[in-house]
Amino acid sequence: MTEILPVPPAGLDVPAADPAVDSVLAARAVSDGEHIAGLILAAQLDTVGTPRKLPMDLFPHPDPEVQALVLEAWSRALVVGVRAGKLMSAPRFYRDKLATLQRQLEEAGHAAMAGVVARPLAVAERAPEWHPVDGEIEREHP
Repeated sequence: MTEILPVPPAGLDVPAADPAVDSVLAARAVSDGEHIAGLILAAQLDTVGTPRKLPMDLFPHPDPEVQALVLEAWSRALVVGVRAGKLMSAPRFYRDKLATLQRQLEEAGHAAMAGVVARPLAVAERAPEWHPVDGEIEREHP
């Protein structure tokens, strides 16, 4: 069994973190999360039968007024989800947008939310400036 060490053993030369590798590994983690979320959504749809039933499956309630509110919230959540997907799909293209949105939150006094937006902004700022035509970031160890 392999032992996982919290710090490298003394004398082991550990190279500095490569921002491009860091960005690729972060993207892989996000991709894995999206994969799992996709499986959960597919399973939910498979068990509920039709996409029109998804909002009520998530928030079942017999009251028509509550159902109307759920559908309104669901519609808004879909718009936000699509926009979030765009911001996440190509972070280096949305650096300025994320910075503007974070600044607006800070100026409005929403420090906690601005701090949350700081994470994807930091990832976007570290995203490598390369294009697939220029060559891919190496994945193999030297």
